[in-house]
Amino acid sequence: MLEQIHLLAAVTVLGVLEQAYFFLQVIHARRTFGVSPPNISGPPEFERIFRAQVNSSEYFPIFVALLWQAGLFFHQGLAAALGLLYLYSRYCYFMGYRASSSDRLTPIYFSSGVLWVLVAAATLGLLHFFLSHYVGLNVLRLLAA
Repeated sequence: MLEQIHLLAAVTVLGVLEQAYFFLQVIHARRTFGVSPPNISGPPEFERIFRAQVNSSEYFPIFVALLWQAGLFFHQGLAAALGLLYLYSRYCYFMGYRASSSDRLTPIYFSSGVLWVLVAAATLGLLHFFLSHYVGLNVLRLLAA
């Protein structure tokens, strides 16, 4: 069982560590720019860091759900590789947004594309599962014949 999920678990832990890093960057920015909680406005430099962290946190549950669905029902290795690409693109997004709001665009588009590929993999995997288990139709066998 663990051999079927170890890559997904590793990518999930890396994602949690990335989220923690982003959170720590906001704490550092609060101290640097003198923005005390619960305030969320301040110099543009602070607001960009804060917004990058919040946006990344908003997408994280979607990413984790898609990662695990694609990994369990389609292919663990592909899902894990896509997960690493997603985490890297979110890191690039965070660093780009931190520098300038326009520098966030390419990484956010790329990470959105990775999420859509995960959606496709999860959907295909689930469709195959439901068709083979509840309808008795194994699409993969039909394609191989």
